[in-house]
Amino acid sequence: MNLKLIRKYPAADCVIGELYVDNIFECYTCEDIERPEKIHGVTAIPRGIYEVVVTFSDRFKRQLPLLLNVPGYEGIRIHPGNTAADTEGCILPGKGKTESSVTQSVVAFNALFSKIESAAKMGKIFIEVKGV
Repeated sequence: MNLKLIRKYPAADCVIGELYVDNIFECYTCEDIERPEKIHGVTAIPRGIYEVVVTFSDRFKRQLPLLLNVPGYEGIRIHPGNTAADTEGCILPGKGKTESSVTQSVVAFNALFSKIESAAKMGKIFIEVKGV
């Protein structure tokens, strides 16, 4: 499975993107903003391609997708949330979007996670994070 996140709509404290699963639009995303230098807890991960695995999150007490080998970051996950306040570099999926948030995040996450969980049993998963 290949995921592609395209950061498209920058706001003051976040960037809203579009997430594609095997080149088919899946949902919107909310992340911290991109910065030239990392500020802990408020900076998006670097653009690039990362492997995604499903592991248990001690913080969320459940299985969640985890991005591997993100330079300068640890514990970057895809999980429900709506605004930049809900993330510390992680990717928040949503069915809808506003200027600075995503909506129906749990619905979007559950649909996406089902696909990721199934794909993880079949082989490797990668996510490409890019800008417009």
